[in-house]
Amino acid sequence: QVQLVESGGGLVQPGGSLRLSCVASGIIFSINHMGWYRQAPGKERELVAQILNTGFTDYAESVKGRFAISRDNAKTTVYLQMNSLKPEDTAIYYCNRSPYKNDYWGQGTQVTVSA
Repeated sequence: QVQLVESGGGLVQPGGSLRLSCVASGIIFSINHMGWYRQAPGKERELVAQILNTGFTDYAESVKGRFAISRDNAKTTVYLQMNSLKPEDTAIYYCNRSPYKNDYWGQGTQVTVSA
């Protein structure tokens, strides 16, 4: 079955950086478009970044210029480098296909940006 396992979250001060990783298994990773999503308390889950199987990337306006998504097909891993973090980036971060499949959601990784 498909497993997506996120890691790399934590508590960071405003202006800090984190790098999230997501290891995929059970899918042909290289042909899938992948995305990083987040869900803040009381808000709907949103797509923050996606990377197509061609390597093309796209970002939500709120994270453009601060976040960078990348992938390593050999390691079946997608990354999210997050710089200049703001308190409003606080959320649980998930990876999934883009567009997502409901059966693929993992546990996510908590990112908290606070002084």
